[in-house]
Amino acid sequence: MDYFLTEDQQMIRDLAREIADEKVLPVRAELDEKEEFPWDIIKTLAQSDFFGIYIPEEYGGMGKGGFELTLAIEELSRACLGVSTSYAANALGTYPILLYGSEEQKKKYLPDIASGKRLVAFGLTEAGAGSDAAGVQTTARLEGNEYVLNGTKQWITNGGEAEIYTIIAMTDRNKGARGASAFIVEKDTPGFTFGKKENKLGIRASSTRELVFENCRIPKENIISKEGTGFIVAMKTLDKSRTGVGAQGVGVAQGAFDAAAQFAKERIQFGQPVISIQAVQHMLADMATNIEAARALVYSVAKYIDSGAKDVSKESAMAKLFATDVAMKVTVDAVQVMGGSGYMREYPVEKMMRDAKILQIYEGTNQIQKNVIGQALIKETSKKR
Repeated sequence: MDYFLTEDQQMIRDLAREIADEKVLPVRAELDEKEEFPWDIIKTLAQSDFFGIYIPEEYGGMGKGGFELTLAIEELSRACLGVSTSYAANALGTYPILLYGSEEQKKKYLPDIASGKRLVAFGLTEAGAGSDAAGVQTTARLEGNEYVLNGTKQWITNGGEAEIYTIIAMTDRNKGARGASAFIVEKDTPGFTFGKKENKLGIRASSTRELVFENCRIPKENIISKEGTGFIVAMKTLDKSRTGVGAQGVGVAQGAFDAAAQFAKERIQFGQPVISIQAVQHMLADMATNIEAARALVYSVAKYIDSGAKDVSKESAMAKLFATDVAMKVTVDAVQVMGGSGYMREYPVEKMMRDAKILQIYEGTNQIQKNVIGQALIKETSKKR
């Protein structure tokens, strides 16, 4: 379909596709096998100004929005979800500063982020705080002009590779979720170290590590917004970033469909191409239809968020939920269309199927997305009475 992209949007999409085809496709299998962080590709993206797409021009960015970011994420995801996760997680870590940071913080950090000079990571998840974000146990205690952080974050994307971390920690446990605050922590801060690199089912090119804080002292000025707003910072950040996860779903689904359709044209069974068999045609028809529906939803929600709409939790949850469920179904079906070949590592769809699973889990499981949507519907129906 033609989504009537502007000239700038077409340029972003086309350049992302070019990078995906020329830089990502030739090395995706090797990156997956070796669990190697894609630094060369990250540098290419930085040189192409991709890290500044959504950052205002006054801080060195392109001044575009989340929609343009989804276009880039989708194209990278079509080639390799591990690479796109390393890229997209940078925006996830940046949004707390962009949305709630002080002018001084924005001037200090955003130009380096926009240029790709320094990567960012977002630290919310812990062993006991995943879907239950209010269960954070990491603490931040104010001592004079410094906050002292203690605790461990788990499964942090870009952990160990990023140089800037936005961290959610409790400044007052007695207040529950209202006792959480957000902070900026730089990589080389004393008392801040990294745990083991996780060995994952998929997105193996991305780095996933523990963040460990042991009497880690940061300047008082590194608090984002003010004490007690950390939960709001985290939730609004996720509202903004979930269309990016949806775009990942659209991208990996499109990549799997393309591979399966091409294989079905070339594979001969019973004296004819597999794609001539009606059962296969129906599978491909369902795959193509669901991908297009997911793309339309993700694009419209991204544009809705960019319009300045204030309460977007329901819509962003819908985009993430639907597109990532489509990604899982399409990648599984792509393996089925390709049969035994699809199960082999010399073909890309087995990797895409492994990669796609995380999309239903991170940045809020899809069951949590349904909770978010359900709660929003309750509020809406109550207002109409």
